[in-house]
Formats: sequence, C-alpha cells, structure tokens
Amino acid sequence: MKVLFIRLLVLIVLGIYFGSCHDEPGPVMNPDTGRIRFKFLHYADGKPLIEDSMIYVNSAGNPYEVNELMYFISDVRLSGSDGVKKNIDEWKDIHYADIEIPSTLTWEVFDDIPAGTYDSITFIFGITAAKNKSFMFVNYPEAKMMWPDMLGGGYHYMMINGKWLDPGHLKQIYNFHLGIGQLYKSNVIKYDSIYAYVQNYFSVNLPGSSFTIQKDHTTEIEVIMNIDSWFKTPHDFDFNFWGGDIMQNQPAMRMAKENGADVFEVGAIR
Repeated sequence: MKVLFIRLLVLIVLGIYFGSCHDEPGPVMNPDTGRIRFKFLHYADGKPLIEDSMIYVNSAGNPYEVNELMYFISDVRLSGSDGVKKNIDEWKDIHYADIEIPSTLTWEVFDDIPAGTYDSITFIFGITAAKNKSFMFVNYPEAKMMWPDMLGGGYHYMMINGKWLDPGHLKQIYNFHLGIGQLYKSNVIKYDSIYAYVQNYFSVNLPGSSFTIQKDHTTEIEVIMNIDSWFKTPHDFDFNFWGGDIMQNQPAMRMAKENGADVFEVGAIR
C-alpha cells in the first residue's frame, strides 16, 4: 500500500509538471524596431560655425567669436502619429555635446524604436532639477561642466566661451554660461545673500521633426544649433551691457533661456 501511494504521488507531481510546461506561453515576439542616430551640427549666420574667428556680429552690433561650445540635452521624447510617446532612456537619458570632441557630436541611441511614423521630437535643453545632481559625472569631459554648489549645484546646461570687441575695439572675454540661477537679497551679489534658486532648463520642440523608423534600419537625424540665435529673438543680447559673465546674473540667464526657444532646428533626415 505504501509503495502504491508513493507511485501515485510521483504520477501526480509529473502530471502537474508537464501540464504546467504545456500551459506556458510561447516566446514573446518583439515588435519590428529600428534605431536612431542624432548628429549635432553648429551654425552661425546660416553656415557651419567657424571657430576662433572674429567674423560674426550679433543683433546688438557686437562683433564676436566662438572658441568653445559644450552643452547637455536630456529627456528626448518621440511622439508617434498614433499618439504613443517613446522616451529615450534605456541606456542613457542625458547626452553631452562638445565641438572640441567630435565623438560627442554623434549620439548612437541604444534604444530600440518601434517601427512607424513619428510626428515630433522634443527634449530638455540642460538637465531637469530632479536629475541635475552634483557629482553624478565623475569623469572627463562631463565632469568639467560642474556648477558650483553655492550657486545651486549640479552642472552647467551650456558653456559658450569666446571674445567680443568692445566699443574701444579691444577684445574682451565672454563666458556665456547657462545653468541654475540665483536670487539675491537687496541685489547684493554675494553667496550669503542668495535666498532662492531658479531652474533655467527648458523644453525644445524641434520644428519639422517628423520622421519614419523602418525595421532593422538606423535613421540619422541632424540637429542644428544656430549659435547666433542665442543673442537674438526675442531679446537682443548686448555684451557691452551685460558684460562677459552671466552665471550669477539671473536676468541675463533668463534672457538666454528665452532666446533659446528657436535655437534648434532639424537638418537632414536619412
């Protein structure tokens, strides 16, 4: 009787095992997907930027040149024609671009993008307050973008460094740096006078950014920054008025933020 009981128990267990195996769903087939490659280009006055050359004049009449340019974009979102939104965040959601480091000017996005038609691309210029934390980047080159803790911490959104000609035709250095702003008691620019911080990142909706993702194909999208637009529309930025440093000058950074609304456009999509 005991042996019979054991045999019955074994048969029941085996039946449950094979039954459960039979009921398991088959492998889930991934939808057709492709990839995206962003290529970052930098223009001034409608043509590719020529660095270290005093050949540009902004809308305020300041002759200027660009020596360095580096910035972050983050939280890229693709909006499908069917209303579905896809965030670029499977591998990294913050990208650093630097005109002195060619490898940073191409972003091979890791994410698999479902095939189909997309109406628009949006992203954050800079880094949101929730993510912009000091020491999250410990390696070069991102680490050099550190924003001082006493000024709000985290990282610069952008640095444009160069020179302009003052009214006496002397070259002056400018550091057009955008990041977290500060409000000062009685407008006294001292660290111990800061009573509030201002987030100056902003959302960019790329005009004309509709595109199609094909199965097993990488779509390359050119993202163009028009550098001269930082100094115009809706505000004429005058270096002679604001001076060469704006990172402790929230009114100047607010102007830069508002001018940034139309800085980017889409180039070729292939």
